[in-house]
Amino acid sequence: MLRDKVEEALDGIRPALQADGGDVELVDIDEAAGIVKVQLQGACSGCPSAQITLVMGVERAIKERVPEVKQVLSV
Repeated sequence: MLRDKVEEALDGIRPALQADGGDVELVDIDEAAGIVKVQLQGACSGCPSAQITLVMGVERAIKERVPEVKQVLSV
């Protein structure tokens, strides 16, 4: 199931986020469009580098493990 694969990808990157005082939560998946919505939490939520973390870290990790995902959005 797509949700399980995305959660596994998030679990892979979560320790790095938590080491910096942040975290990420899966909010929603639009399977038809291939869009995953996540919420950055903790220190990540107000960090100026959050967009870089989202694209270079979270989105890349998810796309590597779940190629059907086209985009990851922060909500």
